[in-house]
Amino acid sequence: MEFQVPSLNLLIVLPVLIVTGWGMLLMLAEFFIPEEKKSWAPWLTMLGLVLALIQTIGLWGYNGGTFTPKGGAPMVVVDNFATFLNIIFLLTGILTVLISIHYLRRTGLDRPEYYMLLLFSVSGMMLMGMANDLILVFLALELLSIPLYILSGFAWPRPDSEESAMKYFLLGAFSSSIFVFGIALTYGSTGTTSLPLVLERISDAGMLGLVATAMLIVGFAFKVAAAPFHMWTPDVYEGAPTTVTAFMSVGAKVGGFAAMLRVFVAALPQLGEAWVPAVAGVATLTLIVGNVVAIVQPNIKRMLAYSSIAHAGYIMIAVAASVNSPDGVSAALFYMLAYLFTNLGAFAVVIALEHKQGEGVMLDDYKGLGKRRPWLALAMAYFMLSLTGVPPTGGFSGKFYVFRAAIEADLLWLAIVGVITSVISGYYYLRVVYLMYMYDGEGEVVANRALVWTVGLTALATLVLGLLPGPWFDMARDAALQTVQMVAGG
Repeated sequence: MEFQVPSLNLLIVLPVLIVTGWGMLLMLAEFFIPEEKKSWAPWLTMLGLVLALIQTIGLWGYNGGTFTPKGGAPMVVVDNFATFLNIIFLLTGILTVLISIHYLRRTGLDRPEYYMLLLFSVSGMMLMGMANDLILVFLALELLSIPLYILSGFAWPRPDSEESAMKYFLLGAFSSSIFVFGIALTYGSTGTTSLPLVLERISDAGMLGLVATAMLIVGFAFKVAAAPFHMWTPDVYEGAPTTVTAFMSVGAKVGGFAAMLRVFVAALPQLGEAWVPAVAGVATLTLIVGNVVAIVQPNIKRMLAYSSIAHAGYIMIAVAASVNSPDGVSAALFYMLAYLFTNLGAFAVVIALEHKQGEGVMLDDYKGLGKRRPWLALAMAYFMLSLTGVPPTGGFSGKFYVFRAAIEADLLWLAIVGVITSVISGYYYLRVVYLMYMYDGEGEVVANRALVWTVGLTALATLVLGLLPGPWFDMARDAALQTVQMVAGG
């Protein structure tokens, strides 16, 4: 089904237009709003994101709606897959604004351009899951990444912030060039960059098609911080402002996987015998590197950076299982939803303890938190248990669905690797809990109302996903059913 009426075409891409247009309006408004009233920037940003979220929820069920340029192939497809992911991206943006308000004021970084860049990055993420053409995937990837390069260095003139921005930019540009090379080879082997046409022609592409697929895997692996393409992650996570680290740890990762699922599952399933072992191998290495190296990290931001690398490995298990398991894609979607709340909640607690930029982020700073702020410590302990995969948490439900999909896809060995590395991860996650409750300590804890609300909401969502995962997994399954049919039929 294709919407031919222009107004309907605009309707299905309205959430992206709202987010992008809102960022542009904020740029113009900055010239007219007095300096003393620019504290309205976060609330205006929140309003735009909420409006886009309402519109996105209203699109649930619009499976197969396409936005097609005159005389061309469909560039954008709006189905439950894209809608589910857009809800994740918009919730990520809303929660990031909540944890940013007081943090930016406290650290002297409260500038309106922060929120404008955040909106532009969210719009790029949304396009990643909606893209029906490799060219649009690349443009969305850059729209996602370029604001993040700037935000990583937002704490200038701090040297570590500038260093993180430079590393992220250089390695991001390098990975983008590899990705573009993969797009070029795909075009050379199939004569098109449209995903439905690539699906039709890729089986006859021969060795050139396999090389193109390898390049695309490398490009995506850089973006989602999968080993051995993870080198930028620890330094960038540590040097960037903590709110930016929280945002990119979820948004950039989910955006990369959104496009990866769309491209590999919808356009390249016929080459599954070639790319599934490669993705499974990358997932294995990512799980081992992320979970083992995290053990020796004394800085909680670096520890969560390696944790983020490890969780990319768990999602890649679902990607590898997606060709031969009916629940591979849905397991990946559910895992990303659970990871959104768990990881942003953990970073919200980190922000509460970071009383000054770069101070309060060592593991020793968490000593005695159970006595100083018992509710905050309890929430952090729950987030750590969720990241480990202990029931009843959203993290446990996510890993259960991922490992089940791997077993269904005859990847039992990969599920075993995931279980073993989950046990290893318990050491460094539970170490935080041990420090909070088994030691005495001192230190400032700054938990304003917006931050407390964020911690509470994310903890509640993580609990709901742990106790009642069924309805949410059914939603993910409804979204996953469209991944192939709607693109192929677009």
